[in-house]
Amino acid sequence: MMHGSCRVCGAQLKHTAADLGLSPLANSYVPLDKSREGEIFYPLHAFVCEECFLVQLEEFESPENIFSDYAYFSGFSTSWLRHAENYVEKMQERFGLASNHKVVEVASNDGYLLQYFVRRGVPVLGVEPARNVAEVAISRGVPTEVAFFGRRTAERLLAAGHSADLMAANNVLAHVPDILDFVAGFRVLLKPEGVATFEFPHLLRMVEESQFDTIYHEHFSYLSLSVVAHVARLNDLRVFDVEELPTHGGSLRVFMCRVDAGHGTTGAVGRVLDAERAAGLRDLSTYARFAENVVRIKCEALNFLINARQNKKLVCAYGAAAKGNTFLNYCGIGPELIQVVADRSPHKQRTLLPGSRIPVVSPEEMLARKPDYVLILPWNLRDEIAEQLASVREWGGAFVTAVPEISIF
Repeated sequence: MMHGSCRVCGAQLKHTAADLGLSPLANSYVPLDKSREGEIFYPLHAFVCEECFLVQLEEFESPENIFSDYAYFSGFSTSWLRHAENYVEKMQERFGLASNHKVVEVASNDGYLLQYFVRRGVPVLGVEPARNVAEVAISRGVPTEVAFFGRRTAERLLAAGHSADLMAANNVLAHVPDILDFVAGFRVLLKPEGVATFEFPHLLRMVEESQFDTIYHEHFSYLSLSVVAHVARLNDLRVFDVEELPTHGGSLRVFMCRVDAGHGTTGAVGRVLDAERAAGLRDLSTYARFAENVVRIKCEALNFLINARQNKKLVCAYGAAAKGNTFLNYCGIGPELIQVVADRSPHKQRTLLPGSRIPVVSPEEMLARKPDYVLILPWNLRDEIAEQLASVREWGGAFVTAVPEISIF
């Protein structure tokens, strides 16, 4: 059975990477006063293209509906802020950025990253489609354009006098349905020797560690370096360096410039491409094995939670994150197995998780229940979260992660 065509090369999509059933949008939290209203569920089915090997979802909901008013604020994760500050330090040092340069960040969220350039006296511009989030950035002194980015937005910004020595795009490349038009905008806005950096979860890590919960409707694509380098070439850009990062369970930071810019290509690019080939990212049987692992994780998680319930153990969860919503909805887990989920963001507290309808409370409210187990849904932050919730151990409670397998610690 064929499902649509590849968003990079146009080939027909026939091969499943993971079929996670039906799910609501992962960041569409339900206000308590709307708890009796219905939700819209969409197919959450990732396909792999047999021609260019882009792993992708079909587009069921427009980016305008997903991102124009958004519940995700980057500034609430201390480890993410530390990551942003490190990036700013490294980029300023490597590319000599000063007051006569310009940094543009696409999907700049609440100004969490650009604030560090502002403090260092480097002029910045944020481009952010969610007005509610952009307003937080502007209040922090980070000039922000409320817009979706692509070729037309880039041409408008260029005409208004903006051109970039450095462009940053953290965890947004996967969020755009028209990936070719999006990357074309960087070619427009970059100065002749300008550099664009893209960070995204690495498909290699997702496949090797069965991270199926990083699949959600907001992520239209699941990216390898080979696919991103191909997209760059189609837009007269080239990848000249890549770094492997621990963020989001294993990410890449890819450096691009114009084809004719003077940046030499580093050995890291070849090394990562070789690792992708060796891992079978261009082999359809790799994705068939991934699909099997997804089912195994669901069965293990349900066994653990059903046993806990039968043994009268109280399970709560931590982290009302998108990956948690994918996990809970695919596994069919509700408040009967996980009483509440705690989150530090006041924007999410006193809501219900989409689909599973588990109530979101403050960490203090969850701790007051003295759970026997705290299931950490954003497993990529397990150490940071276990440290914040160290008091769980005072009554003999334990922490649990479920991906890539059940781990109690």
